[in-house]
Amino acid sequence: MTRKAVQDNNYDVATAFEIFEHLVSPYTVLKDIKAKKLIASVPLRLWFASAYRSKTDIWDRHYHEFEDWQFDWLLEKAGWKIKKSEKFTNPVKKFGFRPILRYFIPRYYLIYAERV
Repeated sequence: MTRKAVQDNNYDVATAFEIFEHLVSPYTVLKDIKAKKLIASVPLRLWFASAYRSKTDIWDRHYHEFEDWQFDWLLEKAGWKIKKSEKFTNPVKKFGFRPILRYFIPRYYLIYAERV
């Protein structure tokens, strides 16, 4: 993603699904988005699942782990007002302690925000 792509003002809505955790500076991108509305999601920081780290692929790493309040704060500082948010789970069809927890503990955080 280039900064120039988000600076284009020909869009009404920007979407970003599980992207911001991969960026070294998500604040800069959030600040540069010219669209008036944003729909975005991030994986939540969980005590039983650490951030994804690839040793071979430098593009597929998580530089950030967000709690909901941290992502809210980042959006606010970048000039967004959250209108609606929701947390949701990601059950997997496996057996074990962590797969059971994924049925009950929200894994993702989704927001709808508008430019202030």
